[in-house]
Amino acid sequence: MNPTRKPYPSDVSDEEWSLVARYLTLQREDAGQREHCLREVFNGLRYIVKTGAPWRWMPNDLPPWAAVYQQTQRWLAAGCFEALVDDLRAILRLAAGRSAEPSAAIIDSRTLRSSSESGERAGYDGAKRKKGSKVHLAVDTLGHLLALHVTPASAQDRGEVETLARTIQAVTDDSVEIAWVDQGYTGARAADAAARHGIRLEVVKLPEAKRGFVLLPRRWVVERSFAWAAKFRRLVKDYERYAQTLAGLHVVAFACLMIKQVANLVADS
Repeated sequence: MNPTRKPYPSDVSDEEWSLVARYLTLQREDAGQREHCLREVFNGLRYIVKTGAPWRWMPNDLPPWAAVYQQTQRWLAAGCFEALVDDLRAILRLAAGRSAEPSAAIIDSRTLRSSSESGERAGYDGAKRKKGSKVHLAVDTLGHLLALHVTPASAQDRGEVETLARTIQAVTDDSVEIAWVDQGYTGARAADAAARHGIRLEVVKLPEAKRGFVLLPRRWVVERSFAWAAKFRRLVKDYERYAQTLAGLHVVAFACLMIKQVANLVADS
């Protein structure tokens, strides 16, 4: 961290930076583009994602917003955070007494309202009565990110199973055998799409005599993951011009959560 400024709550700790630095170092220290401290650039990104502030409102004691935004786009294009998440997920699973790669996943989606920046690509979700974008998410049984992508809110959940299943198997070396889903994924289309990638879909249905809040087996895990993401204020609404940026910032958020967990494990060991 820059020793000349007071820290923000979103700043990366020394332990966390030791875990993430090698994933984010795309160029040598003496490269011409390395005008700003890479750790401070990452702190700027974390500040934006956590607080929800517009890019141009970056505090003056962090690197200029344009530098942070441009470096963020480089990181996202290079898949740095996906690689980080995949490795951290394996560490956390092993620490929990699980195998490094999961055999099961949970899939769901949530709809984010559009903003003036994202409105051109927004769709209408009739079930949620929202205009915006839909975040499709797959997690393991511990709630750690496996796959994520963004569509207009009008996209049907069952139509996105193919993309999620393909990504799930790519990042887990085809280890996933079953995925739990809600009733929005019912039907042959979704089941066949998953089966093409060696995954069996199991629909977890609501009790017929539902009254009030019901905690559904397996399904609550992905709902908790969405709740984790919602703690990052940039992700409570679709503020991004591009869908890939919205998806990328979700991966950043999950990476930040997992970095903290692994750093705590290291500190306690």
